[in-house]
Amino acid sequence: MQARLNHRQASPEAMKTLADMREYLAGCGLEPRLRLLIEIRVSQINGCAYCVDAHIREARTAGESQQRLDCLCVWREVSFFDARERAALAWAESLTLLPQSQAPDDVYAQVREHFDDKALVDLTLAIAGMNAWNRFGVGFRLQPPRRG
Repeated sequence: MQARLNHRQASPEAMKTLADMREYLAGCGLEPRLRLLIEIRVSQINGCAYCVDAHIREARTAGESQQRLDCLCVWREVSFFDARERAALAWAESLTLLPQSQAPDDVYAQVREHFDDKALVDLTLAIAGMNAWNRFGVGFRLQPPRRG
């Protein structure tokens, strides 16, 4: 697969908007490791190899365990994600798969148990933002750099 377009070069202003959102999210109070789990899971669903690779490397640097990263795609089947993480992951999947899920009430109720109004808005922005980045990654066929 070959990259189709250098989107950063084609429209730096557009990419600055997404970068500004990412900067806000880095300082909004949402736990960095949780944000990274969300970014990885959303990217897995969307099939964005570039983002999966980038955020897994970032999560490892932030102290995330390899076992949790390996099992993120089957998070419902393992016991090492806590209730807050599980609620956030369910919300992320629900919003990423919006046409199929329609953001069901039970998933919303679950996430509300763990996130106040601001935190839920920030979490939702993180999900929406990662979905936006994935559209660039998949749409323009970005490839992760090959290592090792």
